[in-house]
Amino acid sequence: MIYQTFAKLYDELMDPTMYDQWLDFVSQRQSDKSANWLDLACGSGRLAVKLIQQGYQVSGFDLSEEMLALADEHAQEANVTLPLIQGNMLDLEELSQYDVISCFADSLCYLPDEKALAQCLKQVYDHLQPGGKFLFDVISPYQTDEVYPGYMYNYVDEQQAFLWSSYATEIPHGVEHELTFFIKNSQNEQFHKISEIHHERTYELQVYLDLLQTVGFQKIVTSSDFGRGTIGEKSTRWFFECLK
Repeated sequence: MIYQTFAKLYDELMDPTMYDQWLDFVSQRQSDKSANWLDLACGSGRLAVKLIQQGYQVSGFDLSEEMLALADEHAQEANVTLPLIQGNMLDLEELSQYDVISCFADSLCYLPDEKALAQCLKQVYDHLQPGGKFLFDVISPYQTDEVYPGYMYNYVDEQQAFLWSSYATEIPHGVEHELTFFIKNSQNEQFHKISEIHHERTYELQVYLDLLQTVGFQKIVTSSDFGRGTIGEKSTRWFFECLK
């Protein structure tokens, strides 16, 4: 896997308005800009940079060196300071305590099973200050079971092509994304093919609520549409605000 290629294409193809909506969601729920904030699975750092530009004190955390390199690049372009930490969100033991932890772009849905999800939630809870907030989103079973199966997206320009196809899996509320890239070689103008498979899964809403309560969260507020609506049968993405 040439993850750097995926990281750059992901960053280029991601809808920029999504970051504005995540920014709006979190800024309405965290007004104290002096809070110590960790953006978990920060990816290319787009949201973290926007938060810092709004005056928040944010650090980025991600497993991928390539994504963190992009995050550093975006921070430099924006002339902001973004501390970056590489690590696995299943093990945050070396980190300090935070007032806010966020995790968006359905990053929790890339965890392999409910046990791993519970472990991650426990790590987040343990690294929040008393009264701290955990803000995150996940895709819904409606998204995995009804929207994604058979979904296709193609992107082509002079230098590259990107093909995305999604399929249901045997795992309940599981989906597989087949990603194929064709990258043009500047020297011989031939295209190099790279393929990757990404797996996501989600759970019924009550599973998330039970796991959050089990690790200790006392107040949990759920919503859809980036916090603008209530959760319905056809909500594709769920949003959570959890108070320690």
